[in-house]
Amino acid sequence: MSDPTITFYRLQACPYCERVTRTLDELGLDYQSRFIEPMHSDRNVVKRISGKRTVPAIVDGNTGVTMSESANIVEYLERTYGEDGGGA
Repeated sequence: MSDPTITFYRLQACPYCERVTRTLDELGLDYQSRFIEPMHSDRNVVKRISGKRTVPAIVDGNTGVTMSESANIVEYLERTYGEDGGGA
């Protein structure tokens, strides 16, 4: 089995992150979770990949897309990998 191509940057017990987790699971997508620093000013890993320190954030190696904001991520995942998106 190959490594997951979606990397999901998240915080523990974050409701916005849980929304993205539910969508990833519902779509049956393999992903790697990276739990990041809870202190906003210490989120340099996320800032390097998305330009922001906010979570959730994803990097999709399949499409080259990097994004943050849970509503945007959910919409992207459903459009790209959902039944209508012809995805996975």
